[in-house]
Amino acid sequence: MTDYTTDLATEAFVAHRNLLFTVAYEMLGSAADAEDVLQETWLRWVKVDLGQVSDQRAYLVRITTRQALNRLRTVKRRREAYVGQWLPEPLITTPDVAEDIELAESMSMAMMLVLESLSPTERAVFVLREVFEVDYDEIAEAVGKSPDAVRQIAHRARRHVGARRPRRTASASETRVALESFQRAIESGSPQDLLDVLAPDVVLLSDGGGVKRAALHPVTGAEKIVRFYLGGSAKVKATITWEPTVINGSPALAVYVGGELDGVMAVRVEDARITGLYFVRNPEKLTHVTSETPLTLR
Repeated sequence: MTDYTTDLATEAFVAHRNLLFTVAYEMLGSAADAEDVLQETWLRWVKVDLGQVSDQRAYLVRITTRQALNRLRTVKRRREAYVGQWLPEPLITTPDVAEDIELAESMSMAMMLVLESLSPTERAVFVLREVFEVDYDEIAEAVGKSPDAVRQIAHRARRHVGARRPRRTASASETRVALESFQRAIESGSPQDLLDVLAPDVVLLSDGGGVKRAALHPVTGAEKIVRFYLGGSAKVKATITWEPTVINGSPALAVYVGGELDGVMAVRVEDARITGLYFVRNPEKLTHVTSETPLTLR
């Protein structure tokens, strides 16, 4: 490849990089794995005869999807051996992500966990069709299936996701209000204030990756979660502070212990009360919560 064609390939890749990262992250739930996929995509892209490519964006998305699909099949096996609960790697996102309701909903912690329950091919098809609105023929090229098969997979995946996704997506302002109440209750140590903001059947998932203390199994029920948090906080000698942030396009809290980042808390809110708590403490998953990650559907 000449320097000129390399420059053209680089220009196209850079122009679509945020989109390609978003596709890979939506499929994998891991920024580290998404970055690896982009590297693999680039290595294949520079070998492509650009003169034969009519739509560079579509071609790049196709390569990214194939590489992400390969990696997803591998990490599925790795996650089965994960210590405790596995949660997606949180990202601090730019303000425009929160303003894009479709993007923010698709990458919320609650939605990303629903996507984890799909097979790798179902997830690829669902993400490309429902999130990025890729046509069936192009998806078929990316996943190595016929268009008819892709339509069937998409129907099955939509039904599966529809049965498990939140009934109604709370607005950013509703989520922020619930989080503020949760933060005040935690900081005051008031069990009743916590019970007031938590739904009776709230579920806590915490991810320590076997490195940090976390519940190995889901904690279900407001009273159990109140005991878990207030009891755990009482054992910590250092000062604990909670700071508002935006994780995966939605309001969240960053948790600091002794001034050091200890974890991030994302939530699912329905009818003004918290129904899901997602607490990521695994240090390996906190590398993308110190600076904003640009994401896009376009």
